[in-house]
Amino acid sequence: MDRPISRRDFFDGVATVAGVAALGSLAGCAGPGAGRPNSIGTKRLKVPSEIDYPPVLTGMQGNTSHALSVPHALRDNRFWDHAGAPEPTGEHYDLVVVGAGISGVTAAHRWLERAPDARILILDNHDEVGGHARRNEFHPAGRKGPLIGYGGSQSIEAPSAWTPEGKDLLDKIGVRVRRFEEYFDQALYTGMGMYDSVFCDRETFPREKLVVFAPGRKAPQWIAELPVAEEARKDLLMLYGHPPDWFPGLSDDRKKERLAGLTYAEFLRDVCRVHPDVLRYVQTMPNDEWGYGSDAFGAIDAWGSAGEYGYPGFQGLGLDRSKPSRYNSPSMIKGWGADDPYVYHFPEGNQAIVRMMIGRMIPGFATATEMEEISTATFDYGRLDLPRNQIRIRLSCPVVSAANDGDPATATTATVGYFDGERVRTVRAANVIMACWNMVIPYLVGELPADQKDALSKAVKVPLLYSMVQLRGWEAWKRAGISRTRFTGAYWCVAELDYPVSIGEYLRPRTPDQPINVHMISTPAVPGMSPAGGSVAGRHKLLKTPYDYLEYSIRDQLTRLLGPSGFDPARDIQAITVNRWGHGYAPEYATPWNLDFYPEGPFPAAVARRRAGRIAIANSD
Repeated sequence: MDRPISRRDFFDGVATVAGVAALGSLAGCAGPGAGRPNSIGTKRLKVPSEIDYPPVLTGMQGNTSHALSVPHALRDNRFWDHAGAPEPTGEHYDLVVVGAGISGVTAAHRWLERAPDARILILDNHDEVGGHARRNEFHPAGRKGPLIGYGGSQSIEAPSAWTPEGKDLLDKIGVRVRRFEEYFDQALYTGMGMYDSVFCDRETFPREKLVVFAPGRKAPQWIAELPVAEEARKDLLMLYGHPPDWFPGLSDDRKKERLAGLTYAEFLRDVCRVHPDVLRYVQTMPNDEWGYGSDAFGAIDAWGSAGEYGYPGFQGLGLDRSKPSRYNSPSMIKGWGADDPYVYHFPEGNQAIVRMMIGRMIPGFATATEMEEISTATFDYGRLDLPRNQIRIRLSCPVVSAANDGDPATATTATVGYFDGERVRTVRAANVIMACWNMVIPYLVGELPADQKDALSKAVKVPLLYSMVQLRGWEAWKRAGISRTRFTGAYWCVAELDYPVSIGEYLRPRTPDQPINVHMISTPAVPGMSPAGGSVAGRHKLLKTPYDYLEYSIRDQLTRLLGPSGFDPARDIQAITVNRWGHGYAPEYATPWNLDFYPEGPFPAAVARRRAGRIAIANSD
């Protein structure tokens, strides 16, 4: 009680009061100390204050109120009223990078290739490197070494479709993706009779039912088990069996153009005229990959994603699949035809790539930097910001301003201000790269022209929650015959056993009596709206959701799913880390929502990413 109130405490408080009503009273979401090592999640989830290794922190992580308080104060025009005058540090760098995620760290790594003697400072508002690529680490009794999970960016997806620059980066840091085909045990779960499934939950249907997609089961067999109306059952059999040509007489291009004007739910409802239970059944099919449901997911992308169990109804259209439609989303077009298996995965996800780069740039941070050693290396966060470092990383220091020193057309330096928890400090740089959320840049770089600020503000990220639930064992999963399930309407849309990867000295769980991580996904975007509108509304709702509810919903859904197979949450759940990403998936141009400029252009990103003097803009947005 005698501890003086710091400016950061003040911003933690005002951000939650002014930004989200009553948030400060919710456990695990706000208030002084929220998101700090000695106040993680609910009151009963204390972590000793001497812990300075972020991956072992449980409870609420990611976009905590501690990380968001200053950005929210800037957004609400409250920050500078209380921050005080900026104080120069006297530091000067060749490059300052705003954001310590994959984009920012890669920018620094690439800069060093061209200027090996450059001095670089990386600033980030979070307590961890990697941005959305976050490592979750557990230490269950009886296991040799940590049990590692990913709290964000999962895997190296479709590396054959990566840009030459991306492939070059992986090559330079020694990531040989084909080795994962040996490290990833693709037959572990199926060899034990465990498969994908869908859980028709009480939020959607009159009774709950787990339906398993075991190999060899034909659509009529598993559709017969769904708790849907008989008319919906007939519609599903038609959609998965032999749907008609819904647009007879139209050319291939015209059919795809018609699909581009519809969401998948609209296609089923207005074109196929199916029973409402069908819409309820398919609603969460795209959630884990896109962050929103079938009511917002474009029909043309549903066609591009259609498979044995997902997005039925397109077979009768006879569409050419040899190439994508120009109306497909950019990422789908880029990866079209790529046959890479989804196995290029480090135990900690893509944070391994970040750590491999930082370990090469900052002496002493990592005891090893090779692909097979990075997951079991040890890391010294105290080395990140030493004065003697050529490359420095300053965490929990949100940037609050970036400006050219003089006319952007002729400036040779820029000044960057950041909040260190007590005051605003400034550094000077010959170059600045904004590798942060594009939407926040207009609040940081005031000199940008209005059209560029407007374009940046359109980069609305999709909110999501990635939770890692550490279990005592996974016997109940085996008895249920599942390794993954999709919920049709509950708070968490996916629950799946962790990817079975053994790499170097890190060994995956091998038998169901061993501890394992379960990955759970929740997508808070509000249904019935556009992806951008639903994301904004969902983010506001997410920030009001206390950790207590998130923990309860995890325990509740796993019990409903696995209770009949002997799962006991009190016995089997040993730790929970909820990675809250209010600003999660990067937005993507998609139909029907962006038909005013997509696919012909011009695209907002072309305006948004324009350089401003010494300040350049990066990131996946």
